[in-house]
Amino acid sequence: MSAPIRNFNGTERAAVLMMLVGEEEAAAILQQLDPEEVRNLGKAMFTVADVSEAEVEQVLDDFTYKARERTSVQFDPAPRIEGIMNRALGTERAESVLARIAPTQASNGLEMLAWFEPEEIARMVETEHPQIAAVLLVNLDPDLAAKVFEHLPEAVQPQILRRIAKLGPVTPEAIETLKEMIVARATVAKKSPGLQLGGTREAAKILSSARRVTEQRVMPKLAKIDKEVARAIEEAMFVFDNLLELDDKNLSTLIRNVDSNILVKSLKGVEENVRERFLACMSSRAADGIRDEMESLGPMKLSDVLEAQKVMIAVARGLVKDGTLQMPSKGSGDDDYV
Repeated sequence: MSAPIRNFNGTERAAVLMMLVGEEEAAAILQQLDPEEVRNLGKAMFTVADVSEAEVEQVLDDFTYKARERTSVQFDPAPRIEGIMNRALGTERAESVLARIAPTQASNGLEMLAWFEPEEIARMVETEHPQIAAVLLVNLDPDLAAKVFEHLPEAVQPQILRRIAKLGPVTPEAIETLKEMIVARATVAKKSPGLQLGGTREAAKILSSARRVTEQRVMPKLAKIDKEVARAIEEAMFVFDNLLELDDKNLSTLIRNVDSNILVKSLKGVEENVRERFLACMSSRAADGIRDEMESLGPMKLSDVLEAQKVMIAVARGLVKDGTLQMPSKGSGDDDYV
């Protein structure tokens, strides 16, 4: 009697396709996804590694013949997945992603932390050097890392955030030390040169996932320790797409405070639906004027568009700081707005 055919969800179906196409095609697809989608798809690729012929036919009837030729899908998937990730993300980023999604034999041995409560994880490292806590946090999903971060002593939070932003390569010895503190049976990290962990974006993700009151408390202290790192994290936390989260009232306020020339250049390089979101918060006459100015500009260099958007973001940050602009809440209670 044949084994029952599993019902794959959407991500698993996509993973089957990724395992069937060539590495270059798969890498091209991965390059269009955001980091979270890459991690989810990578996990699913390990899940469907033992996909049967009948299951392949169920997912992609049109590719049954091609699936039969690629019988390697049913064997060790690690080399193939690593090849795809390396092509799509580069060696360092691929190592970081694989360290989080690969099964135990290919992982960094810290995946079991997902089963602990945030306060328990914090207690494991609260008396250790801030570097240890930094390495630990970047090995967690940003949401869990944010909760652990909030349970760490306030006095060391700025130092930890700074070390996350400047972490860079982590030696196997550092990973091993951390693993020994967490669980004795964890496996040794497999990459001898060290994994590329941390960075400004990782620090920004963790702080963005934390409550706003935590951000308000930590960032000024971090700025006193390292202004450059604090500025870089702040910029990574507030990007042009965040402006779309503003409601109509606040977006109108921002538009009134931005020079029309900057506004025209900023909207010149965005998708039509994004442009219309801004123009809808203006009077019909003003919106028509912006459209006419954009058309008269003709083609623009992407660098000029990005520079204008940076100016617009800086204006928005300033308005948020002085209370003129209110971003959507990240939490509840007394830290709903800034």
